[in-house]
Amino acid sequence: MAGHSQFKNIMHRKGKQDAVRSKLFSKLAREITVAAKAGMPDPAMNPRLRAAIVDARAENMPKDNIERAIKKASGGDAETYDEVRYEGYAPGGIAVIIEALTDNRNRTAGEVRSYFTKAGGALAETGAVAFMFDRIGTIAYPAKIGTEDDVMEAAIEAGADDVTTSEDGYEIVTTLEGLRDVQKALEAKFGEARKTALIWRPQNTIAVDDEAGEKILRLIGSLEDNDDVQNVFANFEISDALMAKMGG
Repeated sequence: MAGHSQFKNIMHRKGKQDAVRSKLFSKLAREITVAAKAGMPDPAMNPRLRAAIVDARAENMPKDNIERAIKKASGGDAETYDEVRYEGYAPGGIAVIIEALTDNRNRTAGEVRSYFTKAGGALAETGAVAFMFDRIGTIAYPAKIGTEDDVMEAAIEAGADDVTTSEDGYEIVTTLEGLRDVQKALEAKFGEARKTALIWRPQNTIAVDDEAGEKILRLIGSLEDNDDVQNVFANFEISDALMAKMGG
């Protein structure tokens, strides 16, 4: 019986992992389709599409899935997705920005609002918290591309604003407008980036206690689990112990 129970647990975990991966691929495909529909279907001529494809490859999304998502943009049966930004306050007065791609604004708004309400927060008007964040570009590379000095020198020459180093590698920060040019210059030197994105970076972060931290993490988890939500950003700090406890 013990072996049977262990097998069931393994299958349960695999099932959850497969479900998470399927949801991730669905979101990546949606971004690829929207990017291809908004611009040229050629990633060399469409920076947003190129970034979406890079993200998909980084998550080991099959090539066929990527090509199918691009072709879907030019097909007559392609869904029309609206790009929507939601803003709100989580417990502790923490500011939250949500980016979504939806084919039904009313449905998505209702679901997002319910997540905030259940968490003890509140959905706000667009623009209510965005001023607390900077809209920037980020380009990520693995550590193996070179030394910190090499990457810093190349980033400065390319016109980047900053470089941060971690165990995972390098994150090059650019302005919103400069992302494409910096990306092209760095790719000429180091090859394709691991990830390229436009993000909302908080100007300041707020430390919260574990009780509020748990509520915020659950709220973010609910938001990220929603099929329409692409990205979630917040301006909070929690303890390493809580992050480990919550599986972060």
